[in-house]
Amino acid sequence: MPIKILIIGAGAVGAFYASRLALVPSTQVSVICRSNYTVVHANGFSISSPKYGSYTFTPHHTFADPRQAIDSKIKWDYIVVSTKALPDVSDGSEILEGLVGDGTSIVLVQNGLGVEEPYLKRFPSAIILSAVTIVSAAQTEPGIIEHNRWTRINVGPYLPGSTSWAAIESNKRFVQLLQAGEIKDAEEYSHSKLQMVRWHKIAINASMNPSAVLSNGTTNNAMVLDPELYIHLKAVMDEVLSTAPKVLGTPLPKEFATSEAILASTQKNTSGSKPSMLLDWENGKRMELEVILGNPIRIAREKGLEMPRLQTLYALLRKAQENRDEAKSQSHL
Repeated sequence: MPIKILIIGAGAVGAFYASRLALVPSTQVSVICRSNYTVVHANGFSISSPKYGSYTFTPHHTFADPRQAIDSKIKWDYIVVSTKALPDVSDGSEILEGLVGDGTSIVLVQNGLGVEEPYLKRFPSAIILSAVTIVSAAQTEPGIIEHNRWTRINVGPYLPGSTSWAAIESNKRFVQLLQAGEIKDAEEYSHSKLQMVRWHKIAINASMNPSAVLSNGTTNNAMVLDPELYIHLKAVMDEVLSTAPKVLGTPLPKEFATSEAILASTQKNTSGSKPSMLLDWENGKRMELEVILGNPIRIAREKGLEMPRLQTLYALLRKAQENRDEAKSQSHL
């Protein structure tokens, strides 16, 4: 029996991973598209990559919305969610109603902390796998995906306060599928280590993303080359990296990059890449403020800890977004 995989959020990241999973002979990979549906339904995805070359990925099924996927009556082994996590806008787990069945594993390839909780609450008996990825990919036009550099993805079962061998086995199986699709840097992690990885990535996202917006569109590389911004970025990263062990109750692994190492690597990146939050701001979209900034602050406060640098960034950007949304609504009156 083929392994049936559904990708929800077939943008750059979702389409790229779908294209690699589809190369595994035992899989059937389908997608739910939005704005790119017409092009993808007609032509599939065109992928270009310095690592994997140029190729076309034609999904097994291309759905225009979740209802079409529900009506297909397909029993999904894995549902991969690669949409932005915007809990202040909507509960993303609602999209999966009618799609999750017995034996379905939900894979969350999303930024931030606390992204798993809405899915656990809605589907308490489902297997939930949590994934953190660093991938340089962009959808330059509908159905056209450019993968620019190396890719890393860590996946672990989400098992807060519990153990499930079925979840651990499902996690192992999914990582093996990624590796069979030539994602060599796909790694299988435990629940606790994956949550450490989420906190570590927050150190990057919560420093770079808001600062790029508040500095009026500065790229990652330009920020770390600016002396004052370098001091700021390092201080935010260190605040996160020093808070995480207190929240998690265990030190971060020694192999995790320090703030100095992260910034040194960013100095070498001359691609001109912009953080996702900046791209969202420039395109008038909602930013992932809650999962990248708000949730870490709230989780730390539950442990009696404050993160003043993160709280400052959160307060400023939340108000900026609120003011812009209000101005938009006024302009439509």
